[in-house]
Amino acid sequence: MRNSATDSTTSSYGRGTLPKGVRSRMVHAVNGLDVHLLEAGYESPGRPLALLLHGFPDLAFGWRHLLPLLADAGYHVVAPDQRGFGRTTGWVNQYDTPLAPFGLLNMTRDALGLVSALGYRRTALLVGHDFGSPVAAYCALARPDVFPSVVLMSAPFPGPPALPFNTAASEASPVQPNTENQQLAAALAALDPPRVSYLQYLSTRQANEDMWHPPQGLHAFLRAFFYVKSADWPGNKPHPLQARTALELAQLPTYYVMERGQTMPQTVAPFHPSAAEVLASHWLTEPELGVYTEEYGRTGFQGALQAYRVYSDADLTAELRLFSGRTLDVPSLFIGGQRDWATYAAPGALELMKAKAATRMGDIELIDGAGHWIQQEQPAQLSTLLLAFGQEVGGK
Repeated sequence: MRNSATDSTTSSYGRGTLPKGVRSRMVHAVNGLDVHLLEAGYESPGRPLALLLHGFPDLAFGWRHLLPLLADAGYHVVAPDQRGFGRTTGWVNQYDTPLAPFGLLNMTRDALGLVSALGYRRTALLVGHDFGSPVAAYCALARPDVFPSVVLMSAPFPGPPALPFNTAASEASPVQPNTENQQLAAALAALDPPRVSYLQYLSTRQANEDMWHPPQGLHAFLRAFFYVKSADWPGNKPHPLQARTALELAQLPTYYVMERGQTMPQTVAPFHPSAAEVLASHWLTEPELGVYTEEYGRTGFQGALQAYRVYSDADLTAELRLFSGRTLDVPSLFIGGQRDWATYAAPGALELMKAKAATRMGDIELIDGAGHWIQQEQPAQLSTLLLAFGQEVGGK
């Protein structure tokens, strides 16, 4: 199932932190990219493929604890650095580059091309976390023959954007999403103190420089960011929000709805864990965090941040309307962390996914003891759910 010509092992990756049986390598010429990936279970040909897609500001490295667990169950498990991230190359690392290559449908082509390059016709497991969740959803929406099941983590999929319906006889122009976003931004700015959505902040030109060279140093910034979004931070007590209004969204932690004028490093700095808490972080040790520091220190964050900018791009939103009214009809599963606000950060998305967008959605699984970084914080619980789902859908 593998083509040895695609191999280019990067043995120094991870500074000794990769679990036994996990290797790093490059796969070339995948939809214009040279893709860096981590994989396990590669020794035996013919194994079913499990493809794991990370989010922000994660990397393939974020799946390191899960990779050997799925490999031990018989999968060939592959986790790529997605376009814009890590050691994957072939994308332009500039704010002013065209956004189309970072659009969801081109990221879908990245995944499709990688499956083919690895010598597979289909995945047995497709899992997407955070921004990887909508990428995985569009994979299954567009090519259910190649992606016959999907697991969405942390970010619910509310379905593709709708085309205006039954408007031919009406003289009124339908409200456009960008107008709604502008109205919400104005309402957040009018709060006391004034607030701004992290989505809006991360789309700005200065966000990359703010996070790449923060006053506390990159390592300290990343430690605080990972900590404050994890189950370790006692302030994470998520609950559903009633509506997409400024007052409702203001209930979110400041890493989601920031104080206007604050950078992300300034926002998370007060929550930096103590030395004892850092030592107790079994899921992200200092050497493991050092891998993130090294990778983002080298690339900066702009490639990763493009994912946020595509959501406010009118042309890329119009491209997604090709799937307007289309539902996700493959067997699907949603997994969140009990201490993760991401499940509720887009009010109504979870309900839309369950009621309308995904017609074969199983139970909503919220993992105890997990915040946003589920695959790092609780890999054993996650693997149990994934393996049960894979067996149910016939992937293994």
